Amino acid sequence: MAKVWIADKMSAQAVEVFRRRGVEVDYKPGLSEAEKLAIAGDYDGIAVRSSTTLRGALLDAATRVKVIGRAGIGVDNIDVEACSRRGVVVMNTPFGNTVTTAELAIAHLVSAARMIPQADASTRAGKWEKSRFMGMELTGKKAGVIGAGNIGAIVCDRLRGLHMTVFVYDPFISQERAEAMGVTKVETVAALAELVDVLTIHVPLLDATRNLIDADILARMKKGAILINCARGGIVDEDALYEACKSGHLRAAALDVYAREPARDNKLFALENVTFTPHIGASTDEAQENVAIQVAEQMADYLLQSTVKNAINVPSLTEDEARELGPFADLCERMGEFLGQVMLPGYNRVAIHFEGNVAGMNRKPLVNAILQGLLSHSFEQVNAVNAGVIARDRGIEVAEVARDGSDHFSSLIRVEVEGDDGYRCVEGVVFDGCRPRLVTVDGCELEMEPRGSMIFLENRDQPGVIAGVGAVLAKAGINIGDFRLGRHGDDRRAVALVSVDSIPDDAVLEELAALEAISLARLIRIGG
Repeated sequence: MAKVWIADKMSAQAVEVFRRRGVEVDYKPGLSEAEKLAIAGDYDGIAVRSSTTLRGALLDAATRVKVIGRAGIGVDNIDVEACSRRGVVVMNTPFGNTVTTAELAIAHLVSAARMIPQADASTRAGKWEKSRFMGMELTGKKAGVIGAGNIGAIVCDRLRGLHMTVFVYDPFISQERAEAMGVTKVETVAALAELVDVLTIHVPLLDATRNLIDADILARMKKGAILINCARGGIVDEDALYEACKSGHLRAAALDVYAREPARDNKLFALENVTFTPHIGASTDEAQENVAIQVAEQMADYLLQSTVKNAINVPSLTEDEARELGPFADLCERMGEFLGQVMLPGYNRVAIHFEGNVAGMNRKPLVNAILQGLLSHSFEQVNAVNAGVIARDRGIEVAEVARDGSDHFSSLIRVEVEGDDGYRCVEGVVFDGCRPRLVTVDGCELEMEPRGSMIFLENRDQPGVIAGVGAVLAKAGINIGDFRLGRHGDDRRAVALVSVDSIPDDAVLEELAALEAISLARLIRIGG
């Protein structure tokens, strides 16, 4: 039975989901680092929020883990690269708290525009400073949104509901998508900053977004503009923001996130025109229950059915996609295994061609399956998660080509590998939706199920080859299950795949290679 550790405080609904799905679960939040290290190796899955940091020694101690689930969006507390290298799937829950976070951004905007926290403090102090708290009306103003993803799109909708004109910077949305949202797409952050009265941020913290809002961008903003950040600390240069707010260039700023958290000591706290919340974007009862249920369902799906949803480091698959791709992924892994044994290690380039119906499918899992099979006989613990990372680290170029039609089959996959051992090419198809078959090897047509133990032969196309191979294997007491030949055409070169019921030793392979017509004999073992 799969076993999961919930390492941080989470809704009890997560425990119920795991148990209902037949997954053993331990709810143990708040442990010391020593206690965490002592138990980490007992689990197939670990569910966290933001308190537990899965890096370094703790991640190393989780030797059995297959999946890590983050109940929330950000995965700053998880070493995703290290997980990928180890073949561990990392999932988040991008939809469970989208509305909650979007609503907080709008709340901060209205609060900053009307100076509500400052007015509250003044009134509680017994003052009545109506003239001091002259606010800014939002209706008719221009709002800028950086990032129009799950949360940003909801923010755009709410801003339009406030009768604001909305402009968006997001290089990943099309003009058509922007028009459908009722917003205007702007090509640069600088252009957006110069245009709008209010700027709100909804992108993740990446190398490309770190200090995205720097002194230059802040200086470009209109005098009297408002800045909102409920996304991630580090996107706004806090020193530059301090100067912009202190000088009065910005009317106000509102932050839910900070470069260093917990933010107990921040120079911005000294400014009256900046308001703060302690990273509560996802802090509603509804959101916390949603993300807890979602992460439990996703992790259970993976552990029980190998279905991947909302993964950070591997392509996500719906149940329907997993069912459709399953036979092709099986074929791809077997084709990779075949090439990984026909060729000696030292691969430089892998070119994968998808033709026909398979070209229109989610191909990334198929590419990963090919790389997994190819590298599995050279590296330990290769799987669909880390195969691409291993290939990249070894300098293997991976190229992918898709073509709608196929000359002979409804779907065909061709894999070409170049390396120190030369060049090889294999083509495969799936018959009847469930029968994987090789249909060409190095341009020679043959049909063979890539399964079990096989001997791959290269030979001259001449009489006596089959008899000679049969004699060697018979002498060794090895029964032939299937024997398939393919010829290049007029150049008298041929290949053969010989399915055998028992595994020949090196001496048998050497005897085969010594036959007068045979130039190469290699054992191929494909599991399953």
